[in-house]
Amino acid sequence: MLKHIPAILSPALFSVLMRMGHGDELVLADGNFPSEGMGPEVVRADGHGVPVILDAILQFFPVDDFVDDPALVMQPVDTKTPEPPIWSDFRRLLIQHEQRPLDIRPLDRFEFYDRARKAFAIIATGETAIYANLILKKGVVLAK
Repeated sequence: MLKHIPAILSPALFSVLMRMGHGDELVLADGNFPSEGMGPEVVRADGHGVPVILDAILQFFPVDDFVDDPALVMQPVDTKTPEPPIWSDFRRLLIQHEQRPLDIRPLDRFEFYDRARKAFAIIATGETAIYANLILKKGVVLAK
């Protein structure tokens, strides 16, 4: 056990965050996402939703500020579907932790799958909200 590390971050998940480098991508997947069949390392976070995992991760994870779209979500297949409410949670947490304007960009379902296959790792959550998948690009920690 360590001080100041949220208990929701398992040793396996914390290891992934530590091993990632600048430009690597991390997928936070909802319970419907085909995590195990994608190819990258999968870290299980069953029983937890994406926002609570995201909140814990963003305490340590620098989001890339050298690219236009460091946060990506899966666009609903039906274009008439309203924006998934969980996306506002993603935006709020990203802005809260990054202290800068930061939005999310929707990707077509199959484009999202292609990106996920190239990710460093996938965190498979128990999130039940639909379209609650998020890809984050890791940035750098600047020396102070």
